[in-house]
Amino acid sequence: MEQACLASLLLIARTPGVHARQLKAAWGASDSQPAAADPIEALLAAAPPPHTRAALERPDRRRLEADLRWVSAHDCRVLACTDRAYPATLLELIDAPAVLFVQGAAAALAQPQAAVVGARAASLTGRAIAREFAFALARAGLTVTSGLAVGIDAAAHEGALEAGGTTVAVCATGLDRLYPRANLALAARIRATGALVSERPPGTPPWPGLFPRRNRLIAALCRATVVVEATPESGSLGTARTATGLSRRVFAVPGSTRSRLAQGCHQLIRAGATLAGSAADVLQDLGITSGNQHPSPSMTQAPDPAPAAGSLDKAAEMLLDAAGFEPVGIDFLVERTGLSGPVVASLLLVLELRGRVAPHPGGRYCRLT
Repeated sequence: MEQACLASLLLIARTPGVHARQLKAAWGASDSQPAAADPIEALLAAAPPPHTRAALERPDRRRLEADLRWVSAHDCRVLACTDRAYPATLLELIDAPAVLFVQGAAAALAQPQAAVVGARAASLTGRAIAREFAFALARAGLTVTSGLAVGIDAAAHEGALEAGGTTVAVCATGLDRLYPRANLALAARIRATGALVSERPPGTPPWPGLFPRRNRLIAALCRATVVVEATPESGSLGTARTATGLSRRVFAVPGSTRSRLAQGCHQLIRAGATLAGSAADVLQDLGITSGNQHPSPSMTQAPDPAPAAGSLDKAAEMLLDAAGFEPVGIDFLVERTGLSGPVVASLLLVLELRGRVAPHPGGRYCRLT
């Protein structure tokens, strides 16, 4: 891309009121009409609103020069909505971004995608489910897309990577200000084989209003959205609503009626989302078949470290049944089983060593198998 055109696109990315529809109408080519030479001139000729005109005519040159230096130095592709590599599914959004910033394989954006999204404060079980879903979806040939957040999003990206598949992270910030910083190493792995994408120019920091905006891009990019753990206030429900509005498939993984993390998923199911007990349910609904949809060995339950000990005794089985698959405290288990506190603590240690339960913050435990 010529430097002059690139500079124009960087300015458009920072200009309020310019979405894909405006840019395509003013600058886009058709079979009978070639694209105008300069997108800025084309937009100005289209009589934009005063605030848009002012931003185009009086840009912050120092900021644009910094943007240009960053994208050039960090192998960042700037995709206009008129570019063939720009994902066509995004154009179904009324406010589709005029410009996208992409690091990694831009071609990944054109591949069939499925989103796996959910709670940041996810449970151990929820993260394991997200990894297993993402692994199976990736093995079936789908690109797994999520938002790079901690919790379910990170687990989804990791599952796809473990499957040797492709994953796309849609970021709410500029690609030089990735959030959360704890996922920088994960972002580097995603960029190596998949793509990081944002509609925000370099230097854009995280602030709450950007995350719902990011979520609409996730929904639009994907054929299906799978929600794994979500509270009633979760941003993942917004992703699902956008997906429904775009006639995409929405799936929700059910959970315990006692868990707040399951309430959002149950709400989606009541509203018409498809209940997904496994990735096979998603693939079947999408008409995709795969000969390898099983979790990888590293994601399946580890073998019992003490198989010679035989089956669990009656007290341990009773405790395991009482624990369930959501974190509970020792007091709850004492009440449910009638066992003493020391006996419960001793049995939990045995079950943990055998890989049957997992500890959680606050002295809580949940069942794994």
